[in-house]
Amino acid sequence: MRYKSIRLKNKSLKNMSLKRSIFVLSVCCVAVSLVLVGVVFYICKDIQRRYIGTVMEMEEESGRYRHAEGEEPVRYELALELTLEQQRIPWVLDGIWMLACIVLPVTGLGIAGLLFYRIKLKTPIAALKEGMECIQKKDLDFSVAVESEDELGDLCQAFETMRAELLRTNQELWEQAEERKRLNAAFSHDLRNPVTILKGTVKLLKQGKEDEHALDRLEGYTLRIENYIETMSGIQRLEQMPVRPDEYAYTQLREEIEDTVRLLAPTLSCTVSLPENENKAEGKVHLDHGIFLNVLENLTGNAARFAKSRLRVSLKEEKEFAVLSVWDDGPGYPIELIQSGPKPFGKMKEEAAHFGMGLYSSQLMCRKHGGRLRLENPAEGGALAEAFFRV
Repeated sequence: MRYKSIRLKNKSLKNMSLKRSIFVLSVCCVAVSLVLVGVVFYICKDIQRRYIGTVMEMEEESGRYRHAEGEEPVRYELALELTLEQQRIPWVLDGIWMLACIVLPVTGLGIAGLLFYRIKLKTPIAALKEGMECIQKKDLDFSVAVESEDELGDLCQAFETMRAELLRTNQELWEQAEERKRLNAAFSHDLRNPVTILKGTVKLLKQGKEDEHALDRLEGYTLRIENYIETMSGIQRLEQMPVRPDEYAYTQLREEIEDTVRLLAPTLSCTVSLPENENKAEGKVHLDHGIFLNVLENLTGNAARFAKSRLRVSLKEEKEFAVLSVWDDGPGYPIELIQSGPKPFGKMKEEAAHFGMGLYSSQLMCRKHGGRLRLENPAEGGALAEAFFRV
């Protein structure tokens, strides 16, 4: 901070207005100059008096001092016998006094102006000037705080308010740009999994290996992508994504989980488990279907990239939450990721095709659904991600 606290030096003038302070300084300096004029006048007259007395003594001693009978000796009578240089001395003293009457008041006014600039103007002007230079360099990391209650103090306060508003606006723009960047990355990431499933289904159709749900899957995922695009195009932040919970049967969720696992991890040995009441009439869960599938695809796709040979997905009820668990036998999560949580664009290893948005997007969606995302490395090895959805 360049101007953490700039204080005016003269406390008595600090809170005076500019008009009053220049008036006070001018009156004080002119008064001092008039006193000096009086002193010069007294000194000059004293010198004249002493000089004339000395000449008179000299004339009396020489018998050449004359004056009118019955009158005091006067200057012009004495000056008749003085030399030219002697006659000039009184006039020089009078000239000095007259010159002091002009020069000293003018000098006093000049000193008043200099004091006014140094006490009232110099510090605020320097602060405002350097502040403008910083703003021109697009550097808003400074503070102007001139402690005075005059017009320049108000101006500095207004300048500081403007700087703070500019800084806040720039920070908001930067945050919006970063949020838009995260939104676009999450949007691209979350679209990748449905597209992968659609491509896998189309491939099976071409090979003549389609199952009875292939066309329904194509239709469902196409509609889901359409709805997702409409939703994401209407929001500015991931936190603005709407939550639309509804009741869904565990049997339907099992089929979708199995399809997702089979298409995202075709080469792994996969296990899917759901609650015991999934086949009963009451086997339903109340959640947002789109958010659930997005989280399922993100966690499954992430686990499939790091798993060695096995992957396990389960859905269970835990008090007021539905808990989706995805475990893989890979190397596990880094300790930093478990401790600090997923970050936007955080990568566990450098891969150009992945931007580290899967876990971060899943965490935001779980929070939107009133839950959370928990990551851990279980004792059996591998990595476990648990997504909690409030039901």
